[in-house]
Parts: sequence; structure tokens; C-alpha cells
Amino acid sequence: MAYTPMTARSPDEGHRAATPLELFFDLCFVVAIAQAGARLVHALAEGHPGTGVIGYFFVFFGVWWAWMNFTWFASAYDCDDVPYRIATLVQIAGVLVYAAGVSRAFDDNDWAVAVIGYLIMRVALTAQWLRAAAGESGPARKAAFTYAVGLLVCQAGWVGLLFAPDDSRRRLFVVLLVAELLVPVLAERGHQTPWHAHHIVERYGLFTIIVLGETIAASTVAVKSALDEHEALDQLLPIAAGGLLIVFAAWWIYFAVPMHEHLNSNREAIPWGYGHLLVFGAGAAIGAGIEVAVEHAVGKAHISQVAANASVTVPSALFLLMVWLLHSRHFKRGPAQQLTLPLSALAVLACTWTGTYAVLWAGLVATATVAVGVTLAGRSARSGPTAPFSTAGV
Repeated sequence: MAYTPMTARSPDEGHRAATPLELFFDLCFVVAIAQAGARLVHALAEGHPGTGVIGYFFVFFGVWWAWMNFTWFASAYDCDDVPYRIATLVQIAGVLVYAAGVSRAFDDNDWAVAVIGYLIMRVALTAQWLRAAAGESGPARKAAFTYAVGLLVCQAGWVGLLFAPDDSRRRLFVVLLVAELLVPVLAERGHQTPWHAHHIVERYGLFTIIVLGETIAASTVAVKSALDEHEALDQLLPIAAGGLLIVFAAWWIYFAVPMHEHLNSNREAIPWGYGHLLVFGAGAAIGAGIEVAVEHAVGKAHISQVAANASVTVPSALFLLMVWLLHSRHFKRGPAQQLTLPLSALAVLACTWTGTYAVLWAGLVATATVAVGVTLAGRSARSGPTAPFSTAGV
């Protein structure tokens, strides 16, 4: 439709699914994720893990938060008319500008282009919240206005960051990061925005697929480039096989439980949504780690074998642990099922010290985790009809 009043959608709406516009929005984040991953690879391969991880966290936070802002708003107020579509396309343009500024922010602490990208996104999103406020009344109207004001205040802070001394920018970044996270908490105090649980879980799942897909793409390019230059098949094949097993297991484990059944209110949804910063960030970092392992195998990374291994095992273990914390533990019965993922995360970390086959060993551990999870879930399902999860696994 050309125009329709923007009113809240029902959180109980049947058959609610992601729209083509939402899928298009997600895909445009691939550019920013790839840029962040490429800078992390360079930092780790050069032996600067501290600055690399900090820089990666900062730029990935920008990616994740931009996606979060749109996703939760769309779940509540997507009316799919012409103004809504145009505002979303403007946000996509902002995402691409932000992606263009990732390397400068990461390498030189120069956030000018990235902040301009956010400014473009925020103009469109603020207009969306004001439009939502115009169609609401009472507490819902107040919540929408609070979101709009919070966006403007935080964006003014980001613009001000550009004029701060270089040595204080990262400290101020943390302050602004906290302010951003507080906006939804404050806005939702008196009224819960009517997000749709099944729709939100699907949206997070789709973004997880994009992150894991980018990991496979980056790893494939790295292995191909190394083979073209060095023909070191015997060194690269274990890394490629192990990396693929890790990504396959990560997909299986993430989608093993019906998470929408757990999200009943903001009490569950806000920690769950915020925790995905580490899920998404770790998922993308696995690909960067595989690239580092490949570069080390062919002699291009100036780091030790243990450091190269850790670039894969640490984000893999973090992914497993966060999925357990946010997803799996809510659907487990008994200590064996509860301990599967935490113990697997520890086992993956232990693979760091297994030499040149560390990535392959980590992949085998991840695969064994899926097998154990499927077995335990199957036994639980056979023991009684009240099992709260499918036999899909961990």
C-alpha cells in the first residue's frame, strides 16, 4: 500500500514470518561483517591480539546494534507501506556507509565515516519511531517517544565523539555503548513493545545463518588463495575440514531448541537479545580465526602455533558457551544434558595445545557434541511425552 497508519502488530499474530525486505536488510550487513573480520585477521596474524579483539568488538558492536534497532522495531510496527520501505532502504544505505568506515575505525581510531553511516540510519529510524508514536496513545506513545529521544541523544554523543581527543575515544565509546543499551530498558519500563516471539527468534536465526555463511565464504577464499600460492594441501586440508565441522556443528547446535517458547516478556527477551552480541561476534570470528590458521600454515602469519590455534578455538568455545547460556539450558533435563555444551567448550579450548591438527580436533569435538546431544535428547524424548525439546540435538 502507498500509505497506511502505523499501528502495533499483534504479538500473537499467526504465521508471522520474515519479509523479503527484512532479508534484504540482513544481507546488506555481510559487507560490514566481512570488513570487521578482515581487520581482525590482519591484527591476529601480525601478533596483536589485544588491539585486534578490542577493535573488532567495537566495530562489530556497531553492526549488531544497527541490526538490533531495526529488527525489534520491525517486529512491532512493520506496516510495509511505501514510507516504511523507503525509511528501511535509507537505513540500508547507512549500513553500507558504516561498512565503508570500518577499516578506518579499526586501524586508525577514525570514526568519522562510521558515525556518518549511523547518522543516516538514525535519521530514518527516529522518523519511524515518531511515526509509531503518532499512531499510539498512552504508555505505548510514551515508549515510542522515549525511543526517538534516546536515539537522538545517543547519536549526538557519537557525533561529539569525533571531536574528542584520540586517546580518549575508546573510553568514551564504552560510555556511549552503555547509553545505547539503556535506551530500550528505559523505553520499555512502563510498556512492553509488542514484539512477536516467533518472528524475533526467526530473525535472529536468519542473522546467525548469515554470520556462519560469511565464515564459510571467508574460509573458502583463504584456503583457495593459500593453495594457489603454496599448494600446501597436506597442511590446509585438516584446517578446512575442521573449520567446516565447527561451522556445521554451530548451525546444528544453535537451531536445536524451540527458543520462541521461552521468550514470554522483556525479562527474558532483553538479556537474550543483548547476549547475541557475543553469539554473532564469535560466529563471525570463527571465520577470521580459520583464515589466521591458514596464513600460519603457509608461513604468512607471524605468530606461534598456539596463537594460531587459539584464533579458532577461542571463538568456537565462546559460541558454544553463549548458545548454552542463552538457548539450550532452558530446555535441558538432568546434569548430563546441562553439562554437554559447557564441557564441549572446555574441550574445544583444550584443542588449542594439540599442535598443527588443532582445528581438526576442535571440529571433531564439535561433531561429537552434536552426536552426544542428539543421543541424550532422544533418550529423554523416549522416557516420556513431556520432553520440552526435539531430538534434533544439543
